[in-house]
Amino acid sequence: MKALLSLLLAPLAWCQRVVFDRALRLWSLSCLQEACGHRIDASNVILGRLELHGTRNIRLGRNALIYPGVYLETQGAGAITIGDNVVLSRGVHIVAFERVTLGDGCMVGEYASIRDANHALGQESIRHSGHVSAPIDIGASAWIGRGAALLKGASVGANAVVGANAVVTKPVAAAQIVGGVPARALH
Repeated sequence: MKALLSLLLAPLAWCQRVVFDRALRLWSLSCLQEACGHRIDASNVILGRLELHGTRNIRLGRNALIYPGVYLETQGAGAITIGDNVVLSRGVHIVAFERVTLGDGCMVGEYASIRDANHALGQESIRHSGHVSAPIDIGASAWIGRGAALLKGASVGANAVVGANAVVTKPVAAAQIVGGVPARALH
């Protein structure tokens, strides 16, 4: 009985896989374009709706692959610029109070967090203390591992690798491999 039902349902499964998934990609691209208020190149593959917050000052190049659950936030004059051929895996968070730039061909692993601002410490509660920011630039073909955190002022050079779960607070040189908390050279 199970084998017969699976044969009968196979055309529906194909329809869902091919037709529905393509429609979802188109819908997700359209939602992103509407939310940002400008044209997003149709070469980008958006696999699910993105979560967008703040001023939505986001620029996206061509041929990006963006998985579901990506969170993008810009505040004030903050801007997020994503180059060509970038991959943002599921659950990536990018927050810009000043500037976050991802160079062409870079890949960001699942649940990585890239935030160019920290809360300021002062007499007030931390929630109302404001922010201190410094731009983050990620070079071409850099690879940011799963769960890594890049914090204000961190930069990652071209072809560098940031290991899984690393915390980056300082510049990473081009082609350097770093890991750990805080991140340090591994190779």
